[in-house]
Amino acid sequence: MSFLTFLRGNAPFLLVGVLLTFCSSFGQTFFISVFAGDIRATFDLSNGDWGFLYSVGTTASAAVMIWTGILTDTFRVRILGPAVLACLALSCVLMWAVQGWWALVFTIFALRFAGQGMSTLVATVAMARWFVASRGTALSISRIGVGLGEAFLPMIFVAALGVLDWRTLWLIAGGIVLALLPLLWPLLRLERTPQSIAKDAQAAGMDDRHWTRKDMLGHALYWLTVPMLIAPAAFSTAFFFHQVHLADAKGWSHLGLVSIFPVFTAAAAVAMFTSGPIIDRIGTARLMPFVLLPMGLGFAGFAFAPNLPVATIFVALMGLTQGMNNTVPPAFWAEFYGTRNLGGIKALAAAVMVFGTAIGPALTGALIDLGIEFPDQMLGIAVYFGVAAILVTLGVQRAKGSLPPQVHVERA
Repeated sequence: MSFLTFLRGNAPFLLVGVLLTFCSSFGQTFFISVFAGDIRATFDLSNGDWGFLYSVGTTASAAVMIWTGILTDTFRVRILGPAVLACLALSCVLMWAVQGWWALVFTIFALRFAGQGMSTLVATVAMARWFVASRGTALSISRIGVGLGEAFLPMIFVAALGVLDWRTLWLIAGGIVLALLPLLWPLLRLERTPQSIAKDAQAAGMDDRHWTRKDMLGHALYWLTVPMLIAPAAFSTAFFFHQVHLADAKGWSHLGLVSIFPVFTAAAAVAMFTSGPIIDRIGTARLMPFVLLPMGLGFAGFAFAPNLPVATIFVALMGLTQGMNNTVPPAFWAEFYGTRNLGGIKALAAAVMVFGTAIGPALTGALIDLGIEFPDQMLGIAVYFGVAAILVTLGVQRAKGSLPPQVHVERA
């Protein structure tokens, strides 16, 4: 089947994923951090204060995700999708109305939970369940939504800050989410039967088993994968979160810095569309060890970048990892642990990544307050990426022999 034929035959299902991931942008760090300077000024917060509050709200969202993510094994996307987007729109309205730093924590929780957390989870679980032989391709296409948000929303809203109050822009963001709901509803009427209902259509994982979340927690592969889950989540989040500080530290304008973000998105798109079909052909085991390396090199190089044109090269490297991270790990969980309990398993993995997004801003923000500017932290971040890549390589090499023949990574 050609790519165009695949798109035509599956457009309604793929568009559900695209819409959900695009709407997740309003709860992603790259969007929230656009308003970091205004929020800090309004509530008289230092970089460390803002990072701590953001960390608390994000950590709470990760904890709740562990339990609510199981809902994807029970309810259809036609129910969860609109409900999650309605919650996200309400969260944007809360940011418009927030009056105190204590309420800011709850607002961050709501945005992160409904946006980055549940919107992304519902989309990725739907793609992994609705598609089997073309799972990698479907996941890569669905991530176009967040890629578009990442490329254009920061530029649009940074420019809009020059003419509109930051609170008004959050009200507009909520309106955008609500405006997309009527487009989602007719698409979900065509929803395929969930694999959680069609038990016989499930794909098994290692040892030809349908792993539960409890089983996964008792398996070494999961724990060797955790540092990899944390790495891009923590430090790409920190990169976007501290964009105002980073521009100041480098002596660049904020608008100039966000103007190179589309390069990050373009590189991520290339990596997504390249890795998706590769996953469908050879599985995820061969790809997992290489996911982190470009971003590690990107952080190391960005630390010394003298100007924006040079920085663009290293931002592109970061984007390559982001693109692969959007497709390889989601397909990895289905391939190694099976699809029957995928919602609960993916929710736990997503919670770890969301927790990583809490760690990154808090840790780097505290170091900034201690006088260590973010560019000076980047070499240490690069070292962490290297260590995490080694650990996941060891885990996958030990486990790949347990895969059933139909998904074995050695298959041609």
